[in-house]
Amino acid sequence: MPVRAGSWLTCSQPLKSEGSQIRVGISADQMAAHHIGEQTRFGSLELGLEPGRQGGKCDTGYSCAYSNNISWRNESTPMTREINPRLVFERLFANAVPKEVSESQKRRELYKKSILDFVLEDANSLRKKVGGNDRQKLDEYLSAVREIEQRVVQAEKAVRSADTSVAKNYEIPEGIPESYEEHARLMADMMVLAFQSDTTRICTFMLANEGSNRAYRNIGVSDGHHTLSHHQGDHAKQMKIREINRFHMQQFAYLLGRLRSIPEGDGTLLDHSMLVYGGGLGDGDRHNHDDLPVLMAGRGSGTILPGRHITYDQETPMANLFVAMLHRMGANVDSFGDSTGPLRGLEG
Repeated sequence: MPVRAGSWLTCSQPLKSEGSQIRVGISADQMAAHHIGEQTRFGSLELGLEPGRQGGKCDTGYSCAYSNNISWRNESTPMTREINPRLVFERLFANAVPKEVSESQKRRELYKKSILDFVLEDANSLRKKVGGNDRQKLDEYLSAVREIEQRVVQAEKAVRSADTSVAKNYEIPEGIPESYEEHARLMADMMVLAFQSDTTRICTFMLANEGSNRAYRNIGVSDGHHTLSHHQGDHAKQMKIREINRFHMQQFAYLLGRLRSIPEGDGTLLDHSMLVYGGGLGDGDRHNHDDLPVLMAGRGSGTILPGRHITYDQETPMANLFVAMLHRMGANVDSFGDSTGPLRGLEG
């Protein structure tokens, strides 16, 4: 399974393709959004820190769409990530600030009718001229446009009553900061604000694209991350990889700390959440897909006992964890990806 990002939340093998015939599977977050997304203003939120191409080749004949996306609406449609914290804030809380209210209203009046109507009319006209796979892709596109149209209508209904009080004292981000750490923490803040205001209950966050060769000079690592992952047992390279892993974990710890600091009901926002952190490789040098480094945080409203290290049998599907999480969210799916049932033992 050469592509890890595309499989991480879908638990499916991507179809080897660089063009339009991409196929992988719906991701666990979008499965949850399908079942409970209508309960909040936004069904889900997709965040990232690096831009990424959706076409072309990124991994031995596999489309870049597989490497740059972990969230998939369906087997052929990735969910677009937002990497600019200001745009995320505007999307979530456009009505939290008087100036933003005026600007967002003008934009809605300008675009609400003309663009979606034009796109649907043009695509329906094109549909008569194509067939086969092209028609299938167009139908998927039209379905996505219609969903956007429905979300626009829902957002307009909800925007006046949305709880934006949690954002009123938050300084609006100016854009993408130069510091990677500041960028990561701003996006973590956006996730926390979205959960705190119940704007959405589902979020994915990519700290880096698959194959990213970013250098981490802020922690003394000038070598590219992907280059270092092929360490071939070199101790110096392994120590640098350890520092990058430690740095990434510190960003995750920041997110957990923010969630834990917010009271909610009989506990904290963290107590009522489920977060999964990890990657699609056990060892980047060997490219093995077993013994994955997976960390789960939160108590899932009392359904999960944290603070333990659990070892499961070899070849236990990752999908079993997602099925267990989906059940806890009220999505009683029978199966997902290559699952064999819900993962046992999370409750203690």
